[in-house]
Amino acid sequence: MEDVFLLYARIAAYGFRRHSAYRAAALAGAFTNSVFGILRAYVLIALWQARPGLAGYDVTDAVTFCFLSQAFIGPMQVFGGGLQLAGRVRSGDVAVDLLRPASLQLWSLADDLGRAAYLFLLRSLPPTFLGAALFGIVVPADPATWAAFAASFTLGVLVSFALRYLTALSCCWIVDDQGVQSLSLVLTLFLSGMVLPLNLFPGWFGELTRALPWAAMVQVPADVYLGKRDALEALAFQLSWAAALLALGALATRAARRKVVVQGG
Repeated sequence: MEDVFLLYARIAAYGFRRHSAYRAAALAGAFTNSVFGILRAYVLIALWQARPGLAGYDVTDAVTFCFLSQAFIGPMQVFGGGLQLAGRVRSGDVAVDLLRPASLQLWSLADDLGRAAYLFLLRSLPPTFLGAALFGIVVPADPATWAAFAASFTLGVLVSFALRYLTALSCCWIVDDQGVQSLSLVLTLFLSGMVLPLNLFPGWFGELTRALPWAAMVQVPADVYLGKRDALEALAFQLSWAAALLALGALATRAARRKVVVQGG
């Protein structure tokens, strides 16, 4: 058991080092996230000044939500991708992956956690610090809130991976996953809270969006940070979706071992 843990820890460390080779790209992403964060913040400030208390947030809450969501883009790969699996299916290299004496899903997860840790440092922190300097953001004083947020953030990364893994694994059956990737991108942007807080959506539609797994990526961690949601309930929600999606990914991986379609062979 210890050897297995060390194996995946090394894979995570390798993922961290591999993505650290693209430092310029990460810094460029941080700059882009910061610029768009500033633009979004001004839009939200105007909206909340016109409608004070909208969705249960004040202006500072709304600005904080804005920069948190910008900070989540890199680690949670909100715009999709981040996994090499689809390309390896098309090239045929996935056959080697499936022969390894290690879980394809856990191998991919460990590598993705290394990527997320690196992008958290270079793409998440700069926009957040800039937002705090320019606008002022909420800073929790309770250590328990920080601990709950750290756990919620980690679970958000797990849900993000599970969704992206299923999308990438679809290549084993449909060969070209561009359509699935595009659909996943649209769903993630609008149902995670990335575009607007899900609390703004009214009635049954709002209830539905907040119950779907995409909410675990942005809306839930942000609400935990802001103290707008019970931490234990939020973590249970995220953990349930993470477990369900990872289990579905394990079943799909098992099915892929029996039937793998590789483009060109």
